[in-house]
Amino acid sequence: MTSRLAKTNSEFLTFRPKYTSDTSKLVHHVQAAVDWEATHGLLLKAPKIEGQLIGDESSVGWLDSALIPAPVSFAPSPVPRKEFEKVVLLQPILNQLFDKISQDHEFLTSTLESIGSADEFTARIFSMYMKLHDLNATKPGVIGIHRSDYLIHAPEGEPGASPKAKQVEFNTIAASFASLSSIVGDFHRYMLARTGYKDLLESGAISEEQLPENESLTSIGDAIAAGFDLYSNKDAVVVMIVQPGERNVFDQRWVEKRLWERHQIKVVRLSFAEVHDKCAINSSGRLLMFIESEEEAARVRECFVGLYPLDGSAEGQQAYADAVSSPASYVVKPQREGGGYNTYGEDIPALLDGLLEEERKAYILMDLIRAPGFKNVLLREGKLVSSEVVSELGIYGLWVRGADGRVIVNKHGGHLLRTKASDVYEGGVAAGFAVIDSPLLV
Repeated sequence: MTSRLAKTNSEFLTFRPKYTSDTSKLVHHVQAAVDWEATHGLLLKAPKIEGQLIGDESSVGWLDSALIPAPVSFAPSPVPRKEFEKVVLLQPILNQLFDKISQDHEFLTSTLESIGSADEFTARIFSMYMKLHDLNATKPGVIGIHRSDYLIHAPEGEPGASPKAKQVEFNTIAASFASLSSIVGDFHRYMLARTGYKDLLESGAISEEQLPENESLTSIGDAIAAGFDLYSNKDAVVVMIVQPGERNVFDQRWVEKRLWERHQIKVVRLSFAEVHDKCAINSSGRLLMFIESEEEAARVRECFVGLYPLDGSAEGQQAYADAVSSPASYVVKPQREGGGYNTYGEDIPALLDGLLEEERKAYILMDLIRAPGFKNVLLREGKLVSSEVVSELGIYGLWVRGADGRVIVNKHGGHLLRTKASDVYEGGVAAGFAVIDSPLLV
């Protein structure tokens, strides 16, 4: 059965299936779902007891090795098929765009120097970049593991408009949940085949052709291996940077497993502190600066929402005034890698009023993406919860370039769908605020 293709916001909201809010109808599926997660490595380490320190000798021994099922959605959440396919095709263009930006020293210094003066974190990153640039060290190649994150902009007040995937951020140093997200897609296929989701569906239907294949379980390891080959040193290893007390271990172990079993490459897990101890270093119109094709530049621009400086320029002063007078239309974001620390709606005026003009340089103002809510059922720690949710779609990008400029790998590497309650702005899967999901293409 081929699903209907949603072309307008109204169709997208209408074509979505309706899931029950009565979780008692689904309780008899919980044990099979949890057991499936355990037998397929869809796991996290159990959280530490409050007040217990990592490695505390007084801790309960078995708890240090305890595992729990990863929090997941019981069923897939809807994403417009047309927009999903669009951002998948866009990813190689973004991979190349960010690689070209990374090589433009003049552009980076002119852009980041002023931001660094207002934000200590950015200043330290920029200082590291300048030191490495001055070393002029040669390297055999570049590996990029990217993820471009999107929300679906589909305001209910614009029924005739088309739903659009709008970029939230572009991650250049994080590939978390690439492995587990692929397994969640398999979990939803299993539940569909096993149960037909008959107890879940109040209206509409789910068919297997709406559940896209996801190669992220294997693609990350294969891309790293392609970059590893450029070093021409069979005794080299891949270093995986981890944080102390990491709970998302198995997502990472799947990458390690792929590297060893498919490519015979060893992985060493180190924290930044351990790297410091073990290692030492020896002595828009702008889009067309990096993308030659007007058509490709237009495709990139289409996924952007408005971004405005909050500095002392005329544009920055106007953005400041707009944010204070109409805060519900915006998000204030710090200019740094990764999510979190964003400020929304009525909290914006208080934040901006407490910053000096120089300090405001460390932030940007972004138009709010109005993603529609959807009623889904979440499975966390063996319990089902019905909740109004919003989903964020991430597309993985893989880039490997040789020192001679030759592009060896440039492709999308699968996807991630993270879903959380619609009234929760921040918080990730490991923190307990979101679950791993998979797309239901509409």
